[in-house]
Amino acid sequence: MAVVPIVPTKLSRGSHKWVWETLLNGDTGGPLDPDGGGSTFADKTVHVKGTFGVGGNVIIEGSNDGVTWVTLTDPQGTALNTITTETLEAILENPLYIRPRVSAGDGTTDLDVILAGRAILQLR
Repeated sequence: MAVVPIVPTKLSRGSHKWVWETLLNGDTGGPLDPDGGGSTFADKTVHVKGTFGVGGNVIIEGSNDGVTWVTLTDPQGTALNTITTETLEAILENPLYIRPRVSAGDGTTDLDVILAGRAILQLR
């Protein structure tokens, strides 16, 4: 039950990517927090990929206090709590903190979660 650190990458002005690699059964991703700029990027898409193993499941969670976590949803209102196959999905909410959590799996579960964000650029 490790907390896997987040790896941030600036792709271009107004476009960033955050990656959690090698999430195993029971692992949680270290949160993308306000210092990491996550809430600045209102448009976010999550990509979950890798080996799910038997019963592998990922939940995408958000929080505004970094303590109490709730499941986020896609734009259709579907909860992002039953990700059992490779998925690419937009996130509706824009909380201060976001993290992935592997809630089930087996000894072969090995997942990567990639979050891409696009900021609204203000031109002056």
